[in-house]
Amino acid sequence: MKKPRGSTIIPLCMLVYLAVMAWVGRGSLTSEATIYWIKLGVGLVIIVGLYFALRRKEQLRRRREEQEATYGHYDDSTPDSSNTKS
Repeated sequence: MKKPRGSTIIPLCMLVYLAVMAWVGRGSLTSEATIYWIKLGVGLVIIVGLYFALRRKEQLRRRREEQEATYGHYDDSTPDSSNTKS
């Protein structure tokens, strides 16, 4: 079974939180409907942006790990002691 990625879990938890807060705040829908929908829309945009930002970060990390596995880490090579200045 695949381990769930952080780029999926964190936005999903925030989406559940937003849904619960929208359900709790539905009572204010009669008097301040525009503000209610604006807050929901902004929350959704933030969650979607967070999802794509975390996904991109994980892709970059995976690519860097693949490159390090192929070429080695830059700290693996020891500097030549004859080239050091005293």
